[in-house]
Order: sequence, then structure tokens, then C-alpha cells
Amino acid sequence: MKKATFILVICFFWNIFPTQAEERNMLSQLYNEQEIEELLLPGNSWISFPEYADREAWEGIPENIRKEIIQHGEESLDFEWGVVKATDFLEYVRSGDRRAMQNPFSARRTALQNLVLAELAEGEGRFLDQIINGIWALSEQTTWSYSAHLSLQDAGSGLPDVEEPIIDLAVGEVSSLFSWTHHFLKDELDKVNPLIAKRIRYEIRHKVLDVYDKREDFWWMGFTGRSVNNWNVWVNHNMLTTILLMEEDPERKARNIYKTMRSVDKFIDYYEPDGGCDEGPSYWGHAGGALFEYLEMLHMSTGGKIDVFDREMIKNIGRYIYRAQISYPYVINFADASARSGSRPGIVYRYGSVIQDPVMQAYGAFLAEKASWEENIPGGNLEATLMNLFQLSEINQAEAREPLISDFYLPDLQVCGARDTEGSSEGFFFAAKGGHNQESHNHNDVGNFILYYNGQPAIIDVGVGTYTRKTFSSQRYEIWTMQSQYHNAPTINGIQQKPGKQYSAKNVAFDKKGNEIRFQADVAGAYPEEAMVQNWYRTFSFKRGKSLTVTEEFRLKKKQGATSVNFMTCLKPEKESDGLLRLKGEGFSLVLKYNAKKIDLKIEEKHIEDARLKNYWGESVYRLVFIYKKDKLSDQVDFIITDQ
Repeated sequence: MKKATFILVICFFWNIFPTQAEERNMLSQLYNEQEIEELLLPGNSWISFPEYADREAWEGIPENIRKEIIQHGEESLDFEWGVVKATDFLEYVRSGDRRAMQNPFSARRTALQNLVLAELAEGEGRFLDQIINGIWALSEQTTWSYSAHLSLQDAGSGLPDVEEPIIDLAVGEVSSLFSWTHHFLKDELDKVNPLIAKRIRYEIRHKVLDVYDKREDFWWMGFTGRSVNNWNVWVNHNMLTTILLMEEDPERKARNIYKTMRSVDKFIDYYEPDGGCDEGPSYWGHAGGALFEYLEMLHMSTGGKIDVFDREMIKNIGRYIYRAQISYPYVINFADASARSGSRPGIVYRYGSVIQDPVMQAYGAFLAEKASWEENIPGGNLEATLMNLFQLSEINQAEAREPLISDFYLPDLQVCGARDTEGSSEGFFFAAKGGHNQESHNHNDVGNFILYYNGQPAIIDVGVGTYTRKTFSSQRYEIWTMQSQYHNAPTINGIQQKPGKQYSAKNVAFDKKGNEIRFQADVAGAYPEEAMVQNWYRTFSFKRGKSLTVTEEFRLKKKQGATSVNFMTCLKPEKESDGLLRLKGEGFSLVLKYNAKKIDLKIEEKHIEDARLKNYWGESVYRLVFIYKKDKLSDQVDFIITDQ
């Protein structure tokens, strides 16, 4: 079939090459398919949530939160279910706009979830009719897939093919919502009309269970030899939920649970031992965090018999999330990751608890505190919200502490970070990367770095704007935020970095001595042949409490174009004199020194039009272009940043 190749080219083209992932088979080697049926706890005995009829348990939710849940449900009592129109789907191929379809679809899902939660919290049947309307409306929607993901079907993007149901992220989310709704409210729905719960079972069987059972060619499953990313565990967690709650055939249930294990093994195999998430912290919640949710459910449904939480790699996948913390709400945001992230407090807390990591556990409590969980509904899909609600008291009473660790280095991901003082956001925070240009959600950014001061951004990674059709297409690197010239990286002989795993850092080294952190990478390999570069060593010398020195040492094969080093900043730069630039932030001022005899400086203001980027950086960012004056084939230049 042609589906897998098509989706990879159109939506995830930077992952089209087979990876050389190590086949650990961490899960599937534990037990075989036949043994899974024996391991599963009987019926729904694995579920920790109270039944709908257990009113005492539901009324035990903190009263202020319970009232808010009911209020949200009341706000959805008049929700107009409408339709997701054919033209809403077509808008994606016509203009590249995903939102035309996603917004009304997401509004339906949100309304149904709010109504179900409200009915569980109140228990008086007041929300049932509108829940039934939501079930009916979503059931009659041809597909639960997003318009942007229809390239998974043979017919390609445009309209959903009713004869070929597919499974994507959104299908998994609706499937989970329907499955939990059926679990909690089946008896109440049957009192109205048995055809309602029957319709849920039909839609899940037709749109999900039969499809998952028969297909192995969806790229996100990992069985085609292609790379996987957060889709794998995000979808498989929802598939496991659906199979456990809705599959009635014991043999098929065991077979497909084992299939999820084989598939999730591909995700684990994609990771290196250091547990680094190349998708970044804001994706971790649906990558490492979703892996935890999947493993947690597998653990619960087998009475703890399937347990890999003692594996060091699984622990490292969890620890990544606090290693990437700069100072709330800022995180290391290489690739498509957002500069600010609140992650997923409940998952961070439970993950830390299970792997017995007090730093991670306290970070989860810290994030819950920042999200005001004492006053607000702990968010997420229905399952995540319920998990958080019934652990709310424990999390709110736990020690809450931000993980401002001294430094870290992930040798497989080739990312490092360090701050002036452990436990404090005062002073400098620095992070840099080596890597390659086929990382998941890749930007051409080998050798990139960021610098913060007093928890505020100074030298930045701009990040990614609002997703459009172009974002996940062969035109991805036409977008300015994806290009190396708009990262903190060199442009060599007028040539930028190229996408592809072959464009990578070499001779990467990390060293820590006393108060100095050194990180070095030869980034020449990130550039194509026409850049005519033999080597280009970037050395970052971070002296705690003093300075960051970026040393550029290069050797060119030929001089045939302008060579420069680019720095991106959200602070308005002021050139005080030749060789001295000042960056003024809120309550601080940094000085950047360079050799004006060797380098000219050009300051460019880049106006931001994208709403997502404006939210992080305001109306403009600035590019500092340090242009080499002389036609030298080799040279060394230092850029020194201090707070003096």
C-alpha cells in the first residue's frame, strides 16, 4: 500500500529515512502474545476510578473544583453540535488552514468531555441528554481524524474516505473519550435507550478496533522501518485504553494489546540511553509523558506484572523534562518546541513517584502549583483529568520545588545546559546542541545555543510559528524560523545548513572543570559541499558568574562568498562602539564584545506577524549578523558576553 510513504513525504518528511535504532524489544520480550491474556486482570478490576454510582467518592472531589466542573458542564448544555462541513475538511488542501476543520471538531470534543465530567461530578442525570447529542453528533462524523492527517488514507488529503477509516492522534482521543463515557455511563444511557451505548460500541469497532487489528502500515506504528515520534505513544496509549475498555473478544484483546507493546517498542528503540527528547520539552508531554501513561496503564491492567520502570533508560526519559528547565515558564526550546511550557503536572509527579526521583516528583507539584490546581480543574483529556482529580490532594500537599539543576549533558542527544548557581535562576543560564538535521520536528540548527539571564531570554531560539500545511511539507525550510541563518549559527560562504541526518556535528565534547563548562562541536558537517568548509569548531566556554565566550575557529577550502555568524535576540541591541554591543533586558544589561578589526556588525529587525511567535517575543526580534571582513581561509574569533 502507498499510505506510509505518502504521509511521510507530506507530513513528516524529515523522518523519511530508516533509522539505525537499536532493537531492544523492551516490552515484547517480557511475555508473548498468548501470555498476555493470562496476565490481564479480570474485567475492569484494574480501573482505579470510582463507578458512577459511588456518589460519595465523586462528592469527595474538593468542593470548589467540583463546582467548577459542573459549571463548565452547564456552559455546554446549550452547545450547538452543528456539523463539521465537507468544506472545512477541504480548506486544508485549498489554503493550508488546519483550523477550519480542527476548531469546530475540537469544540465538539471539549463540550462532550465537559458534559461527561459534569455528570460524573453531579450524578443527577441533568447532562445526559446533551451527552447523548454529543455522542450522536460525533458518531455521524465520517472520520475523527484531523483534515491535516488525511494523507494517511489512499485517497490522500481532502475529504475522508468512508470506506477506509484511518487512525491518527484525534481518532485516538475521541476513541478514548467514547470508551470512558461508555464505561461510566452505559447503564444510565441504557435507561434512556439501549441503542446509544450500542452506537458507541459500533463506532469504536468500525473506526478503531477493526482498523487497529488489521493494519500495520500506518507510519506511526513503526512497523514499516520508518522513524517514529510522539504520535506512536500518544496513539498507542489511547488504543490500549480503547482495547482494554471495549474489546469483548479475549483472544483479539490479547493480540492487540501485544501489538501495542510491539509498536511502543519502536518508540523506545528510537530513544538513546540518555533519554533525551529531540522534540523538546513542550512535546515531552505527548512523547515521554505519553510513554509513561501507556506504561502506567499496562502496569495497572496486568496487576504490576509488566513493569519496566526500573530500567535506567525509562528513568532518563522522565528526567529529561526537568533537565530542560531554565526558569519557569521558560524551557530549552530547540526544534519546534515552545519557549514556555507548563508540561503536564500530574504525569510529571506520578512519573517521578514511580521512578523514585524526588526532583521530578517535586517538579510535578511545582507545576501543579503554578497551574493553580487548588482552584482550577487539572486539565487534559478525560482520563488525565480523572487521574489528576483523584490524586489532587496528594499533589497539592506534596513538596513543590522548581528543578534548577546546576548542569547536565546528554551525550546521545548532544545537548548541554548549565546555570550560574544551582537552585537559583539568578545570573546566566546557557544551553547548546550538536546533533543532526533530521531530528524530529527538526530545524536546521546544528551548533545552536541560547542564553538567559535572571530567568529571562537574551540570546534565543525563535522557535516555530503556527502550524500550516507548509510546516509539514517539502516547503518546510522555506519558513524563516526553520533556517540556520535565523538560529545562532554561522552562514559559510553564503551557504546555510541543509536538512538530513548526514548534516551533523562531529567531534562533540563536553567538559566540566571547577566553575567552567566547555562544550565544543565541529559544525562543518551540517553544511553542504558548496559551503567549501573543512572544519568549523564552535567552542562555548561558560564561566559561572562571569561570562559566556563563543569561539569560532574555522578552516575553509575556498573563499567564495560572505561568511558570518548570526545571533538572534529578543532584546533591542544598542551598538555602543566598534566591538561592543549592549543588550538591555528587564532589570539587567548584557555586554557583547567582539573583535571589530575582524568583523563588521549588521543589526536587522525582524517583524513578527505570526500570533504564536508574538506571544513569546512580541512585535519584533533582532538578528545580529557578524560579518567576517577579510578573505581568510582560516581564523579564530571570540564573542564574549558578560553582565558588566
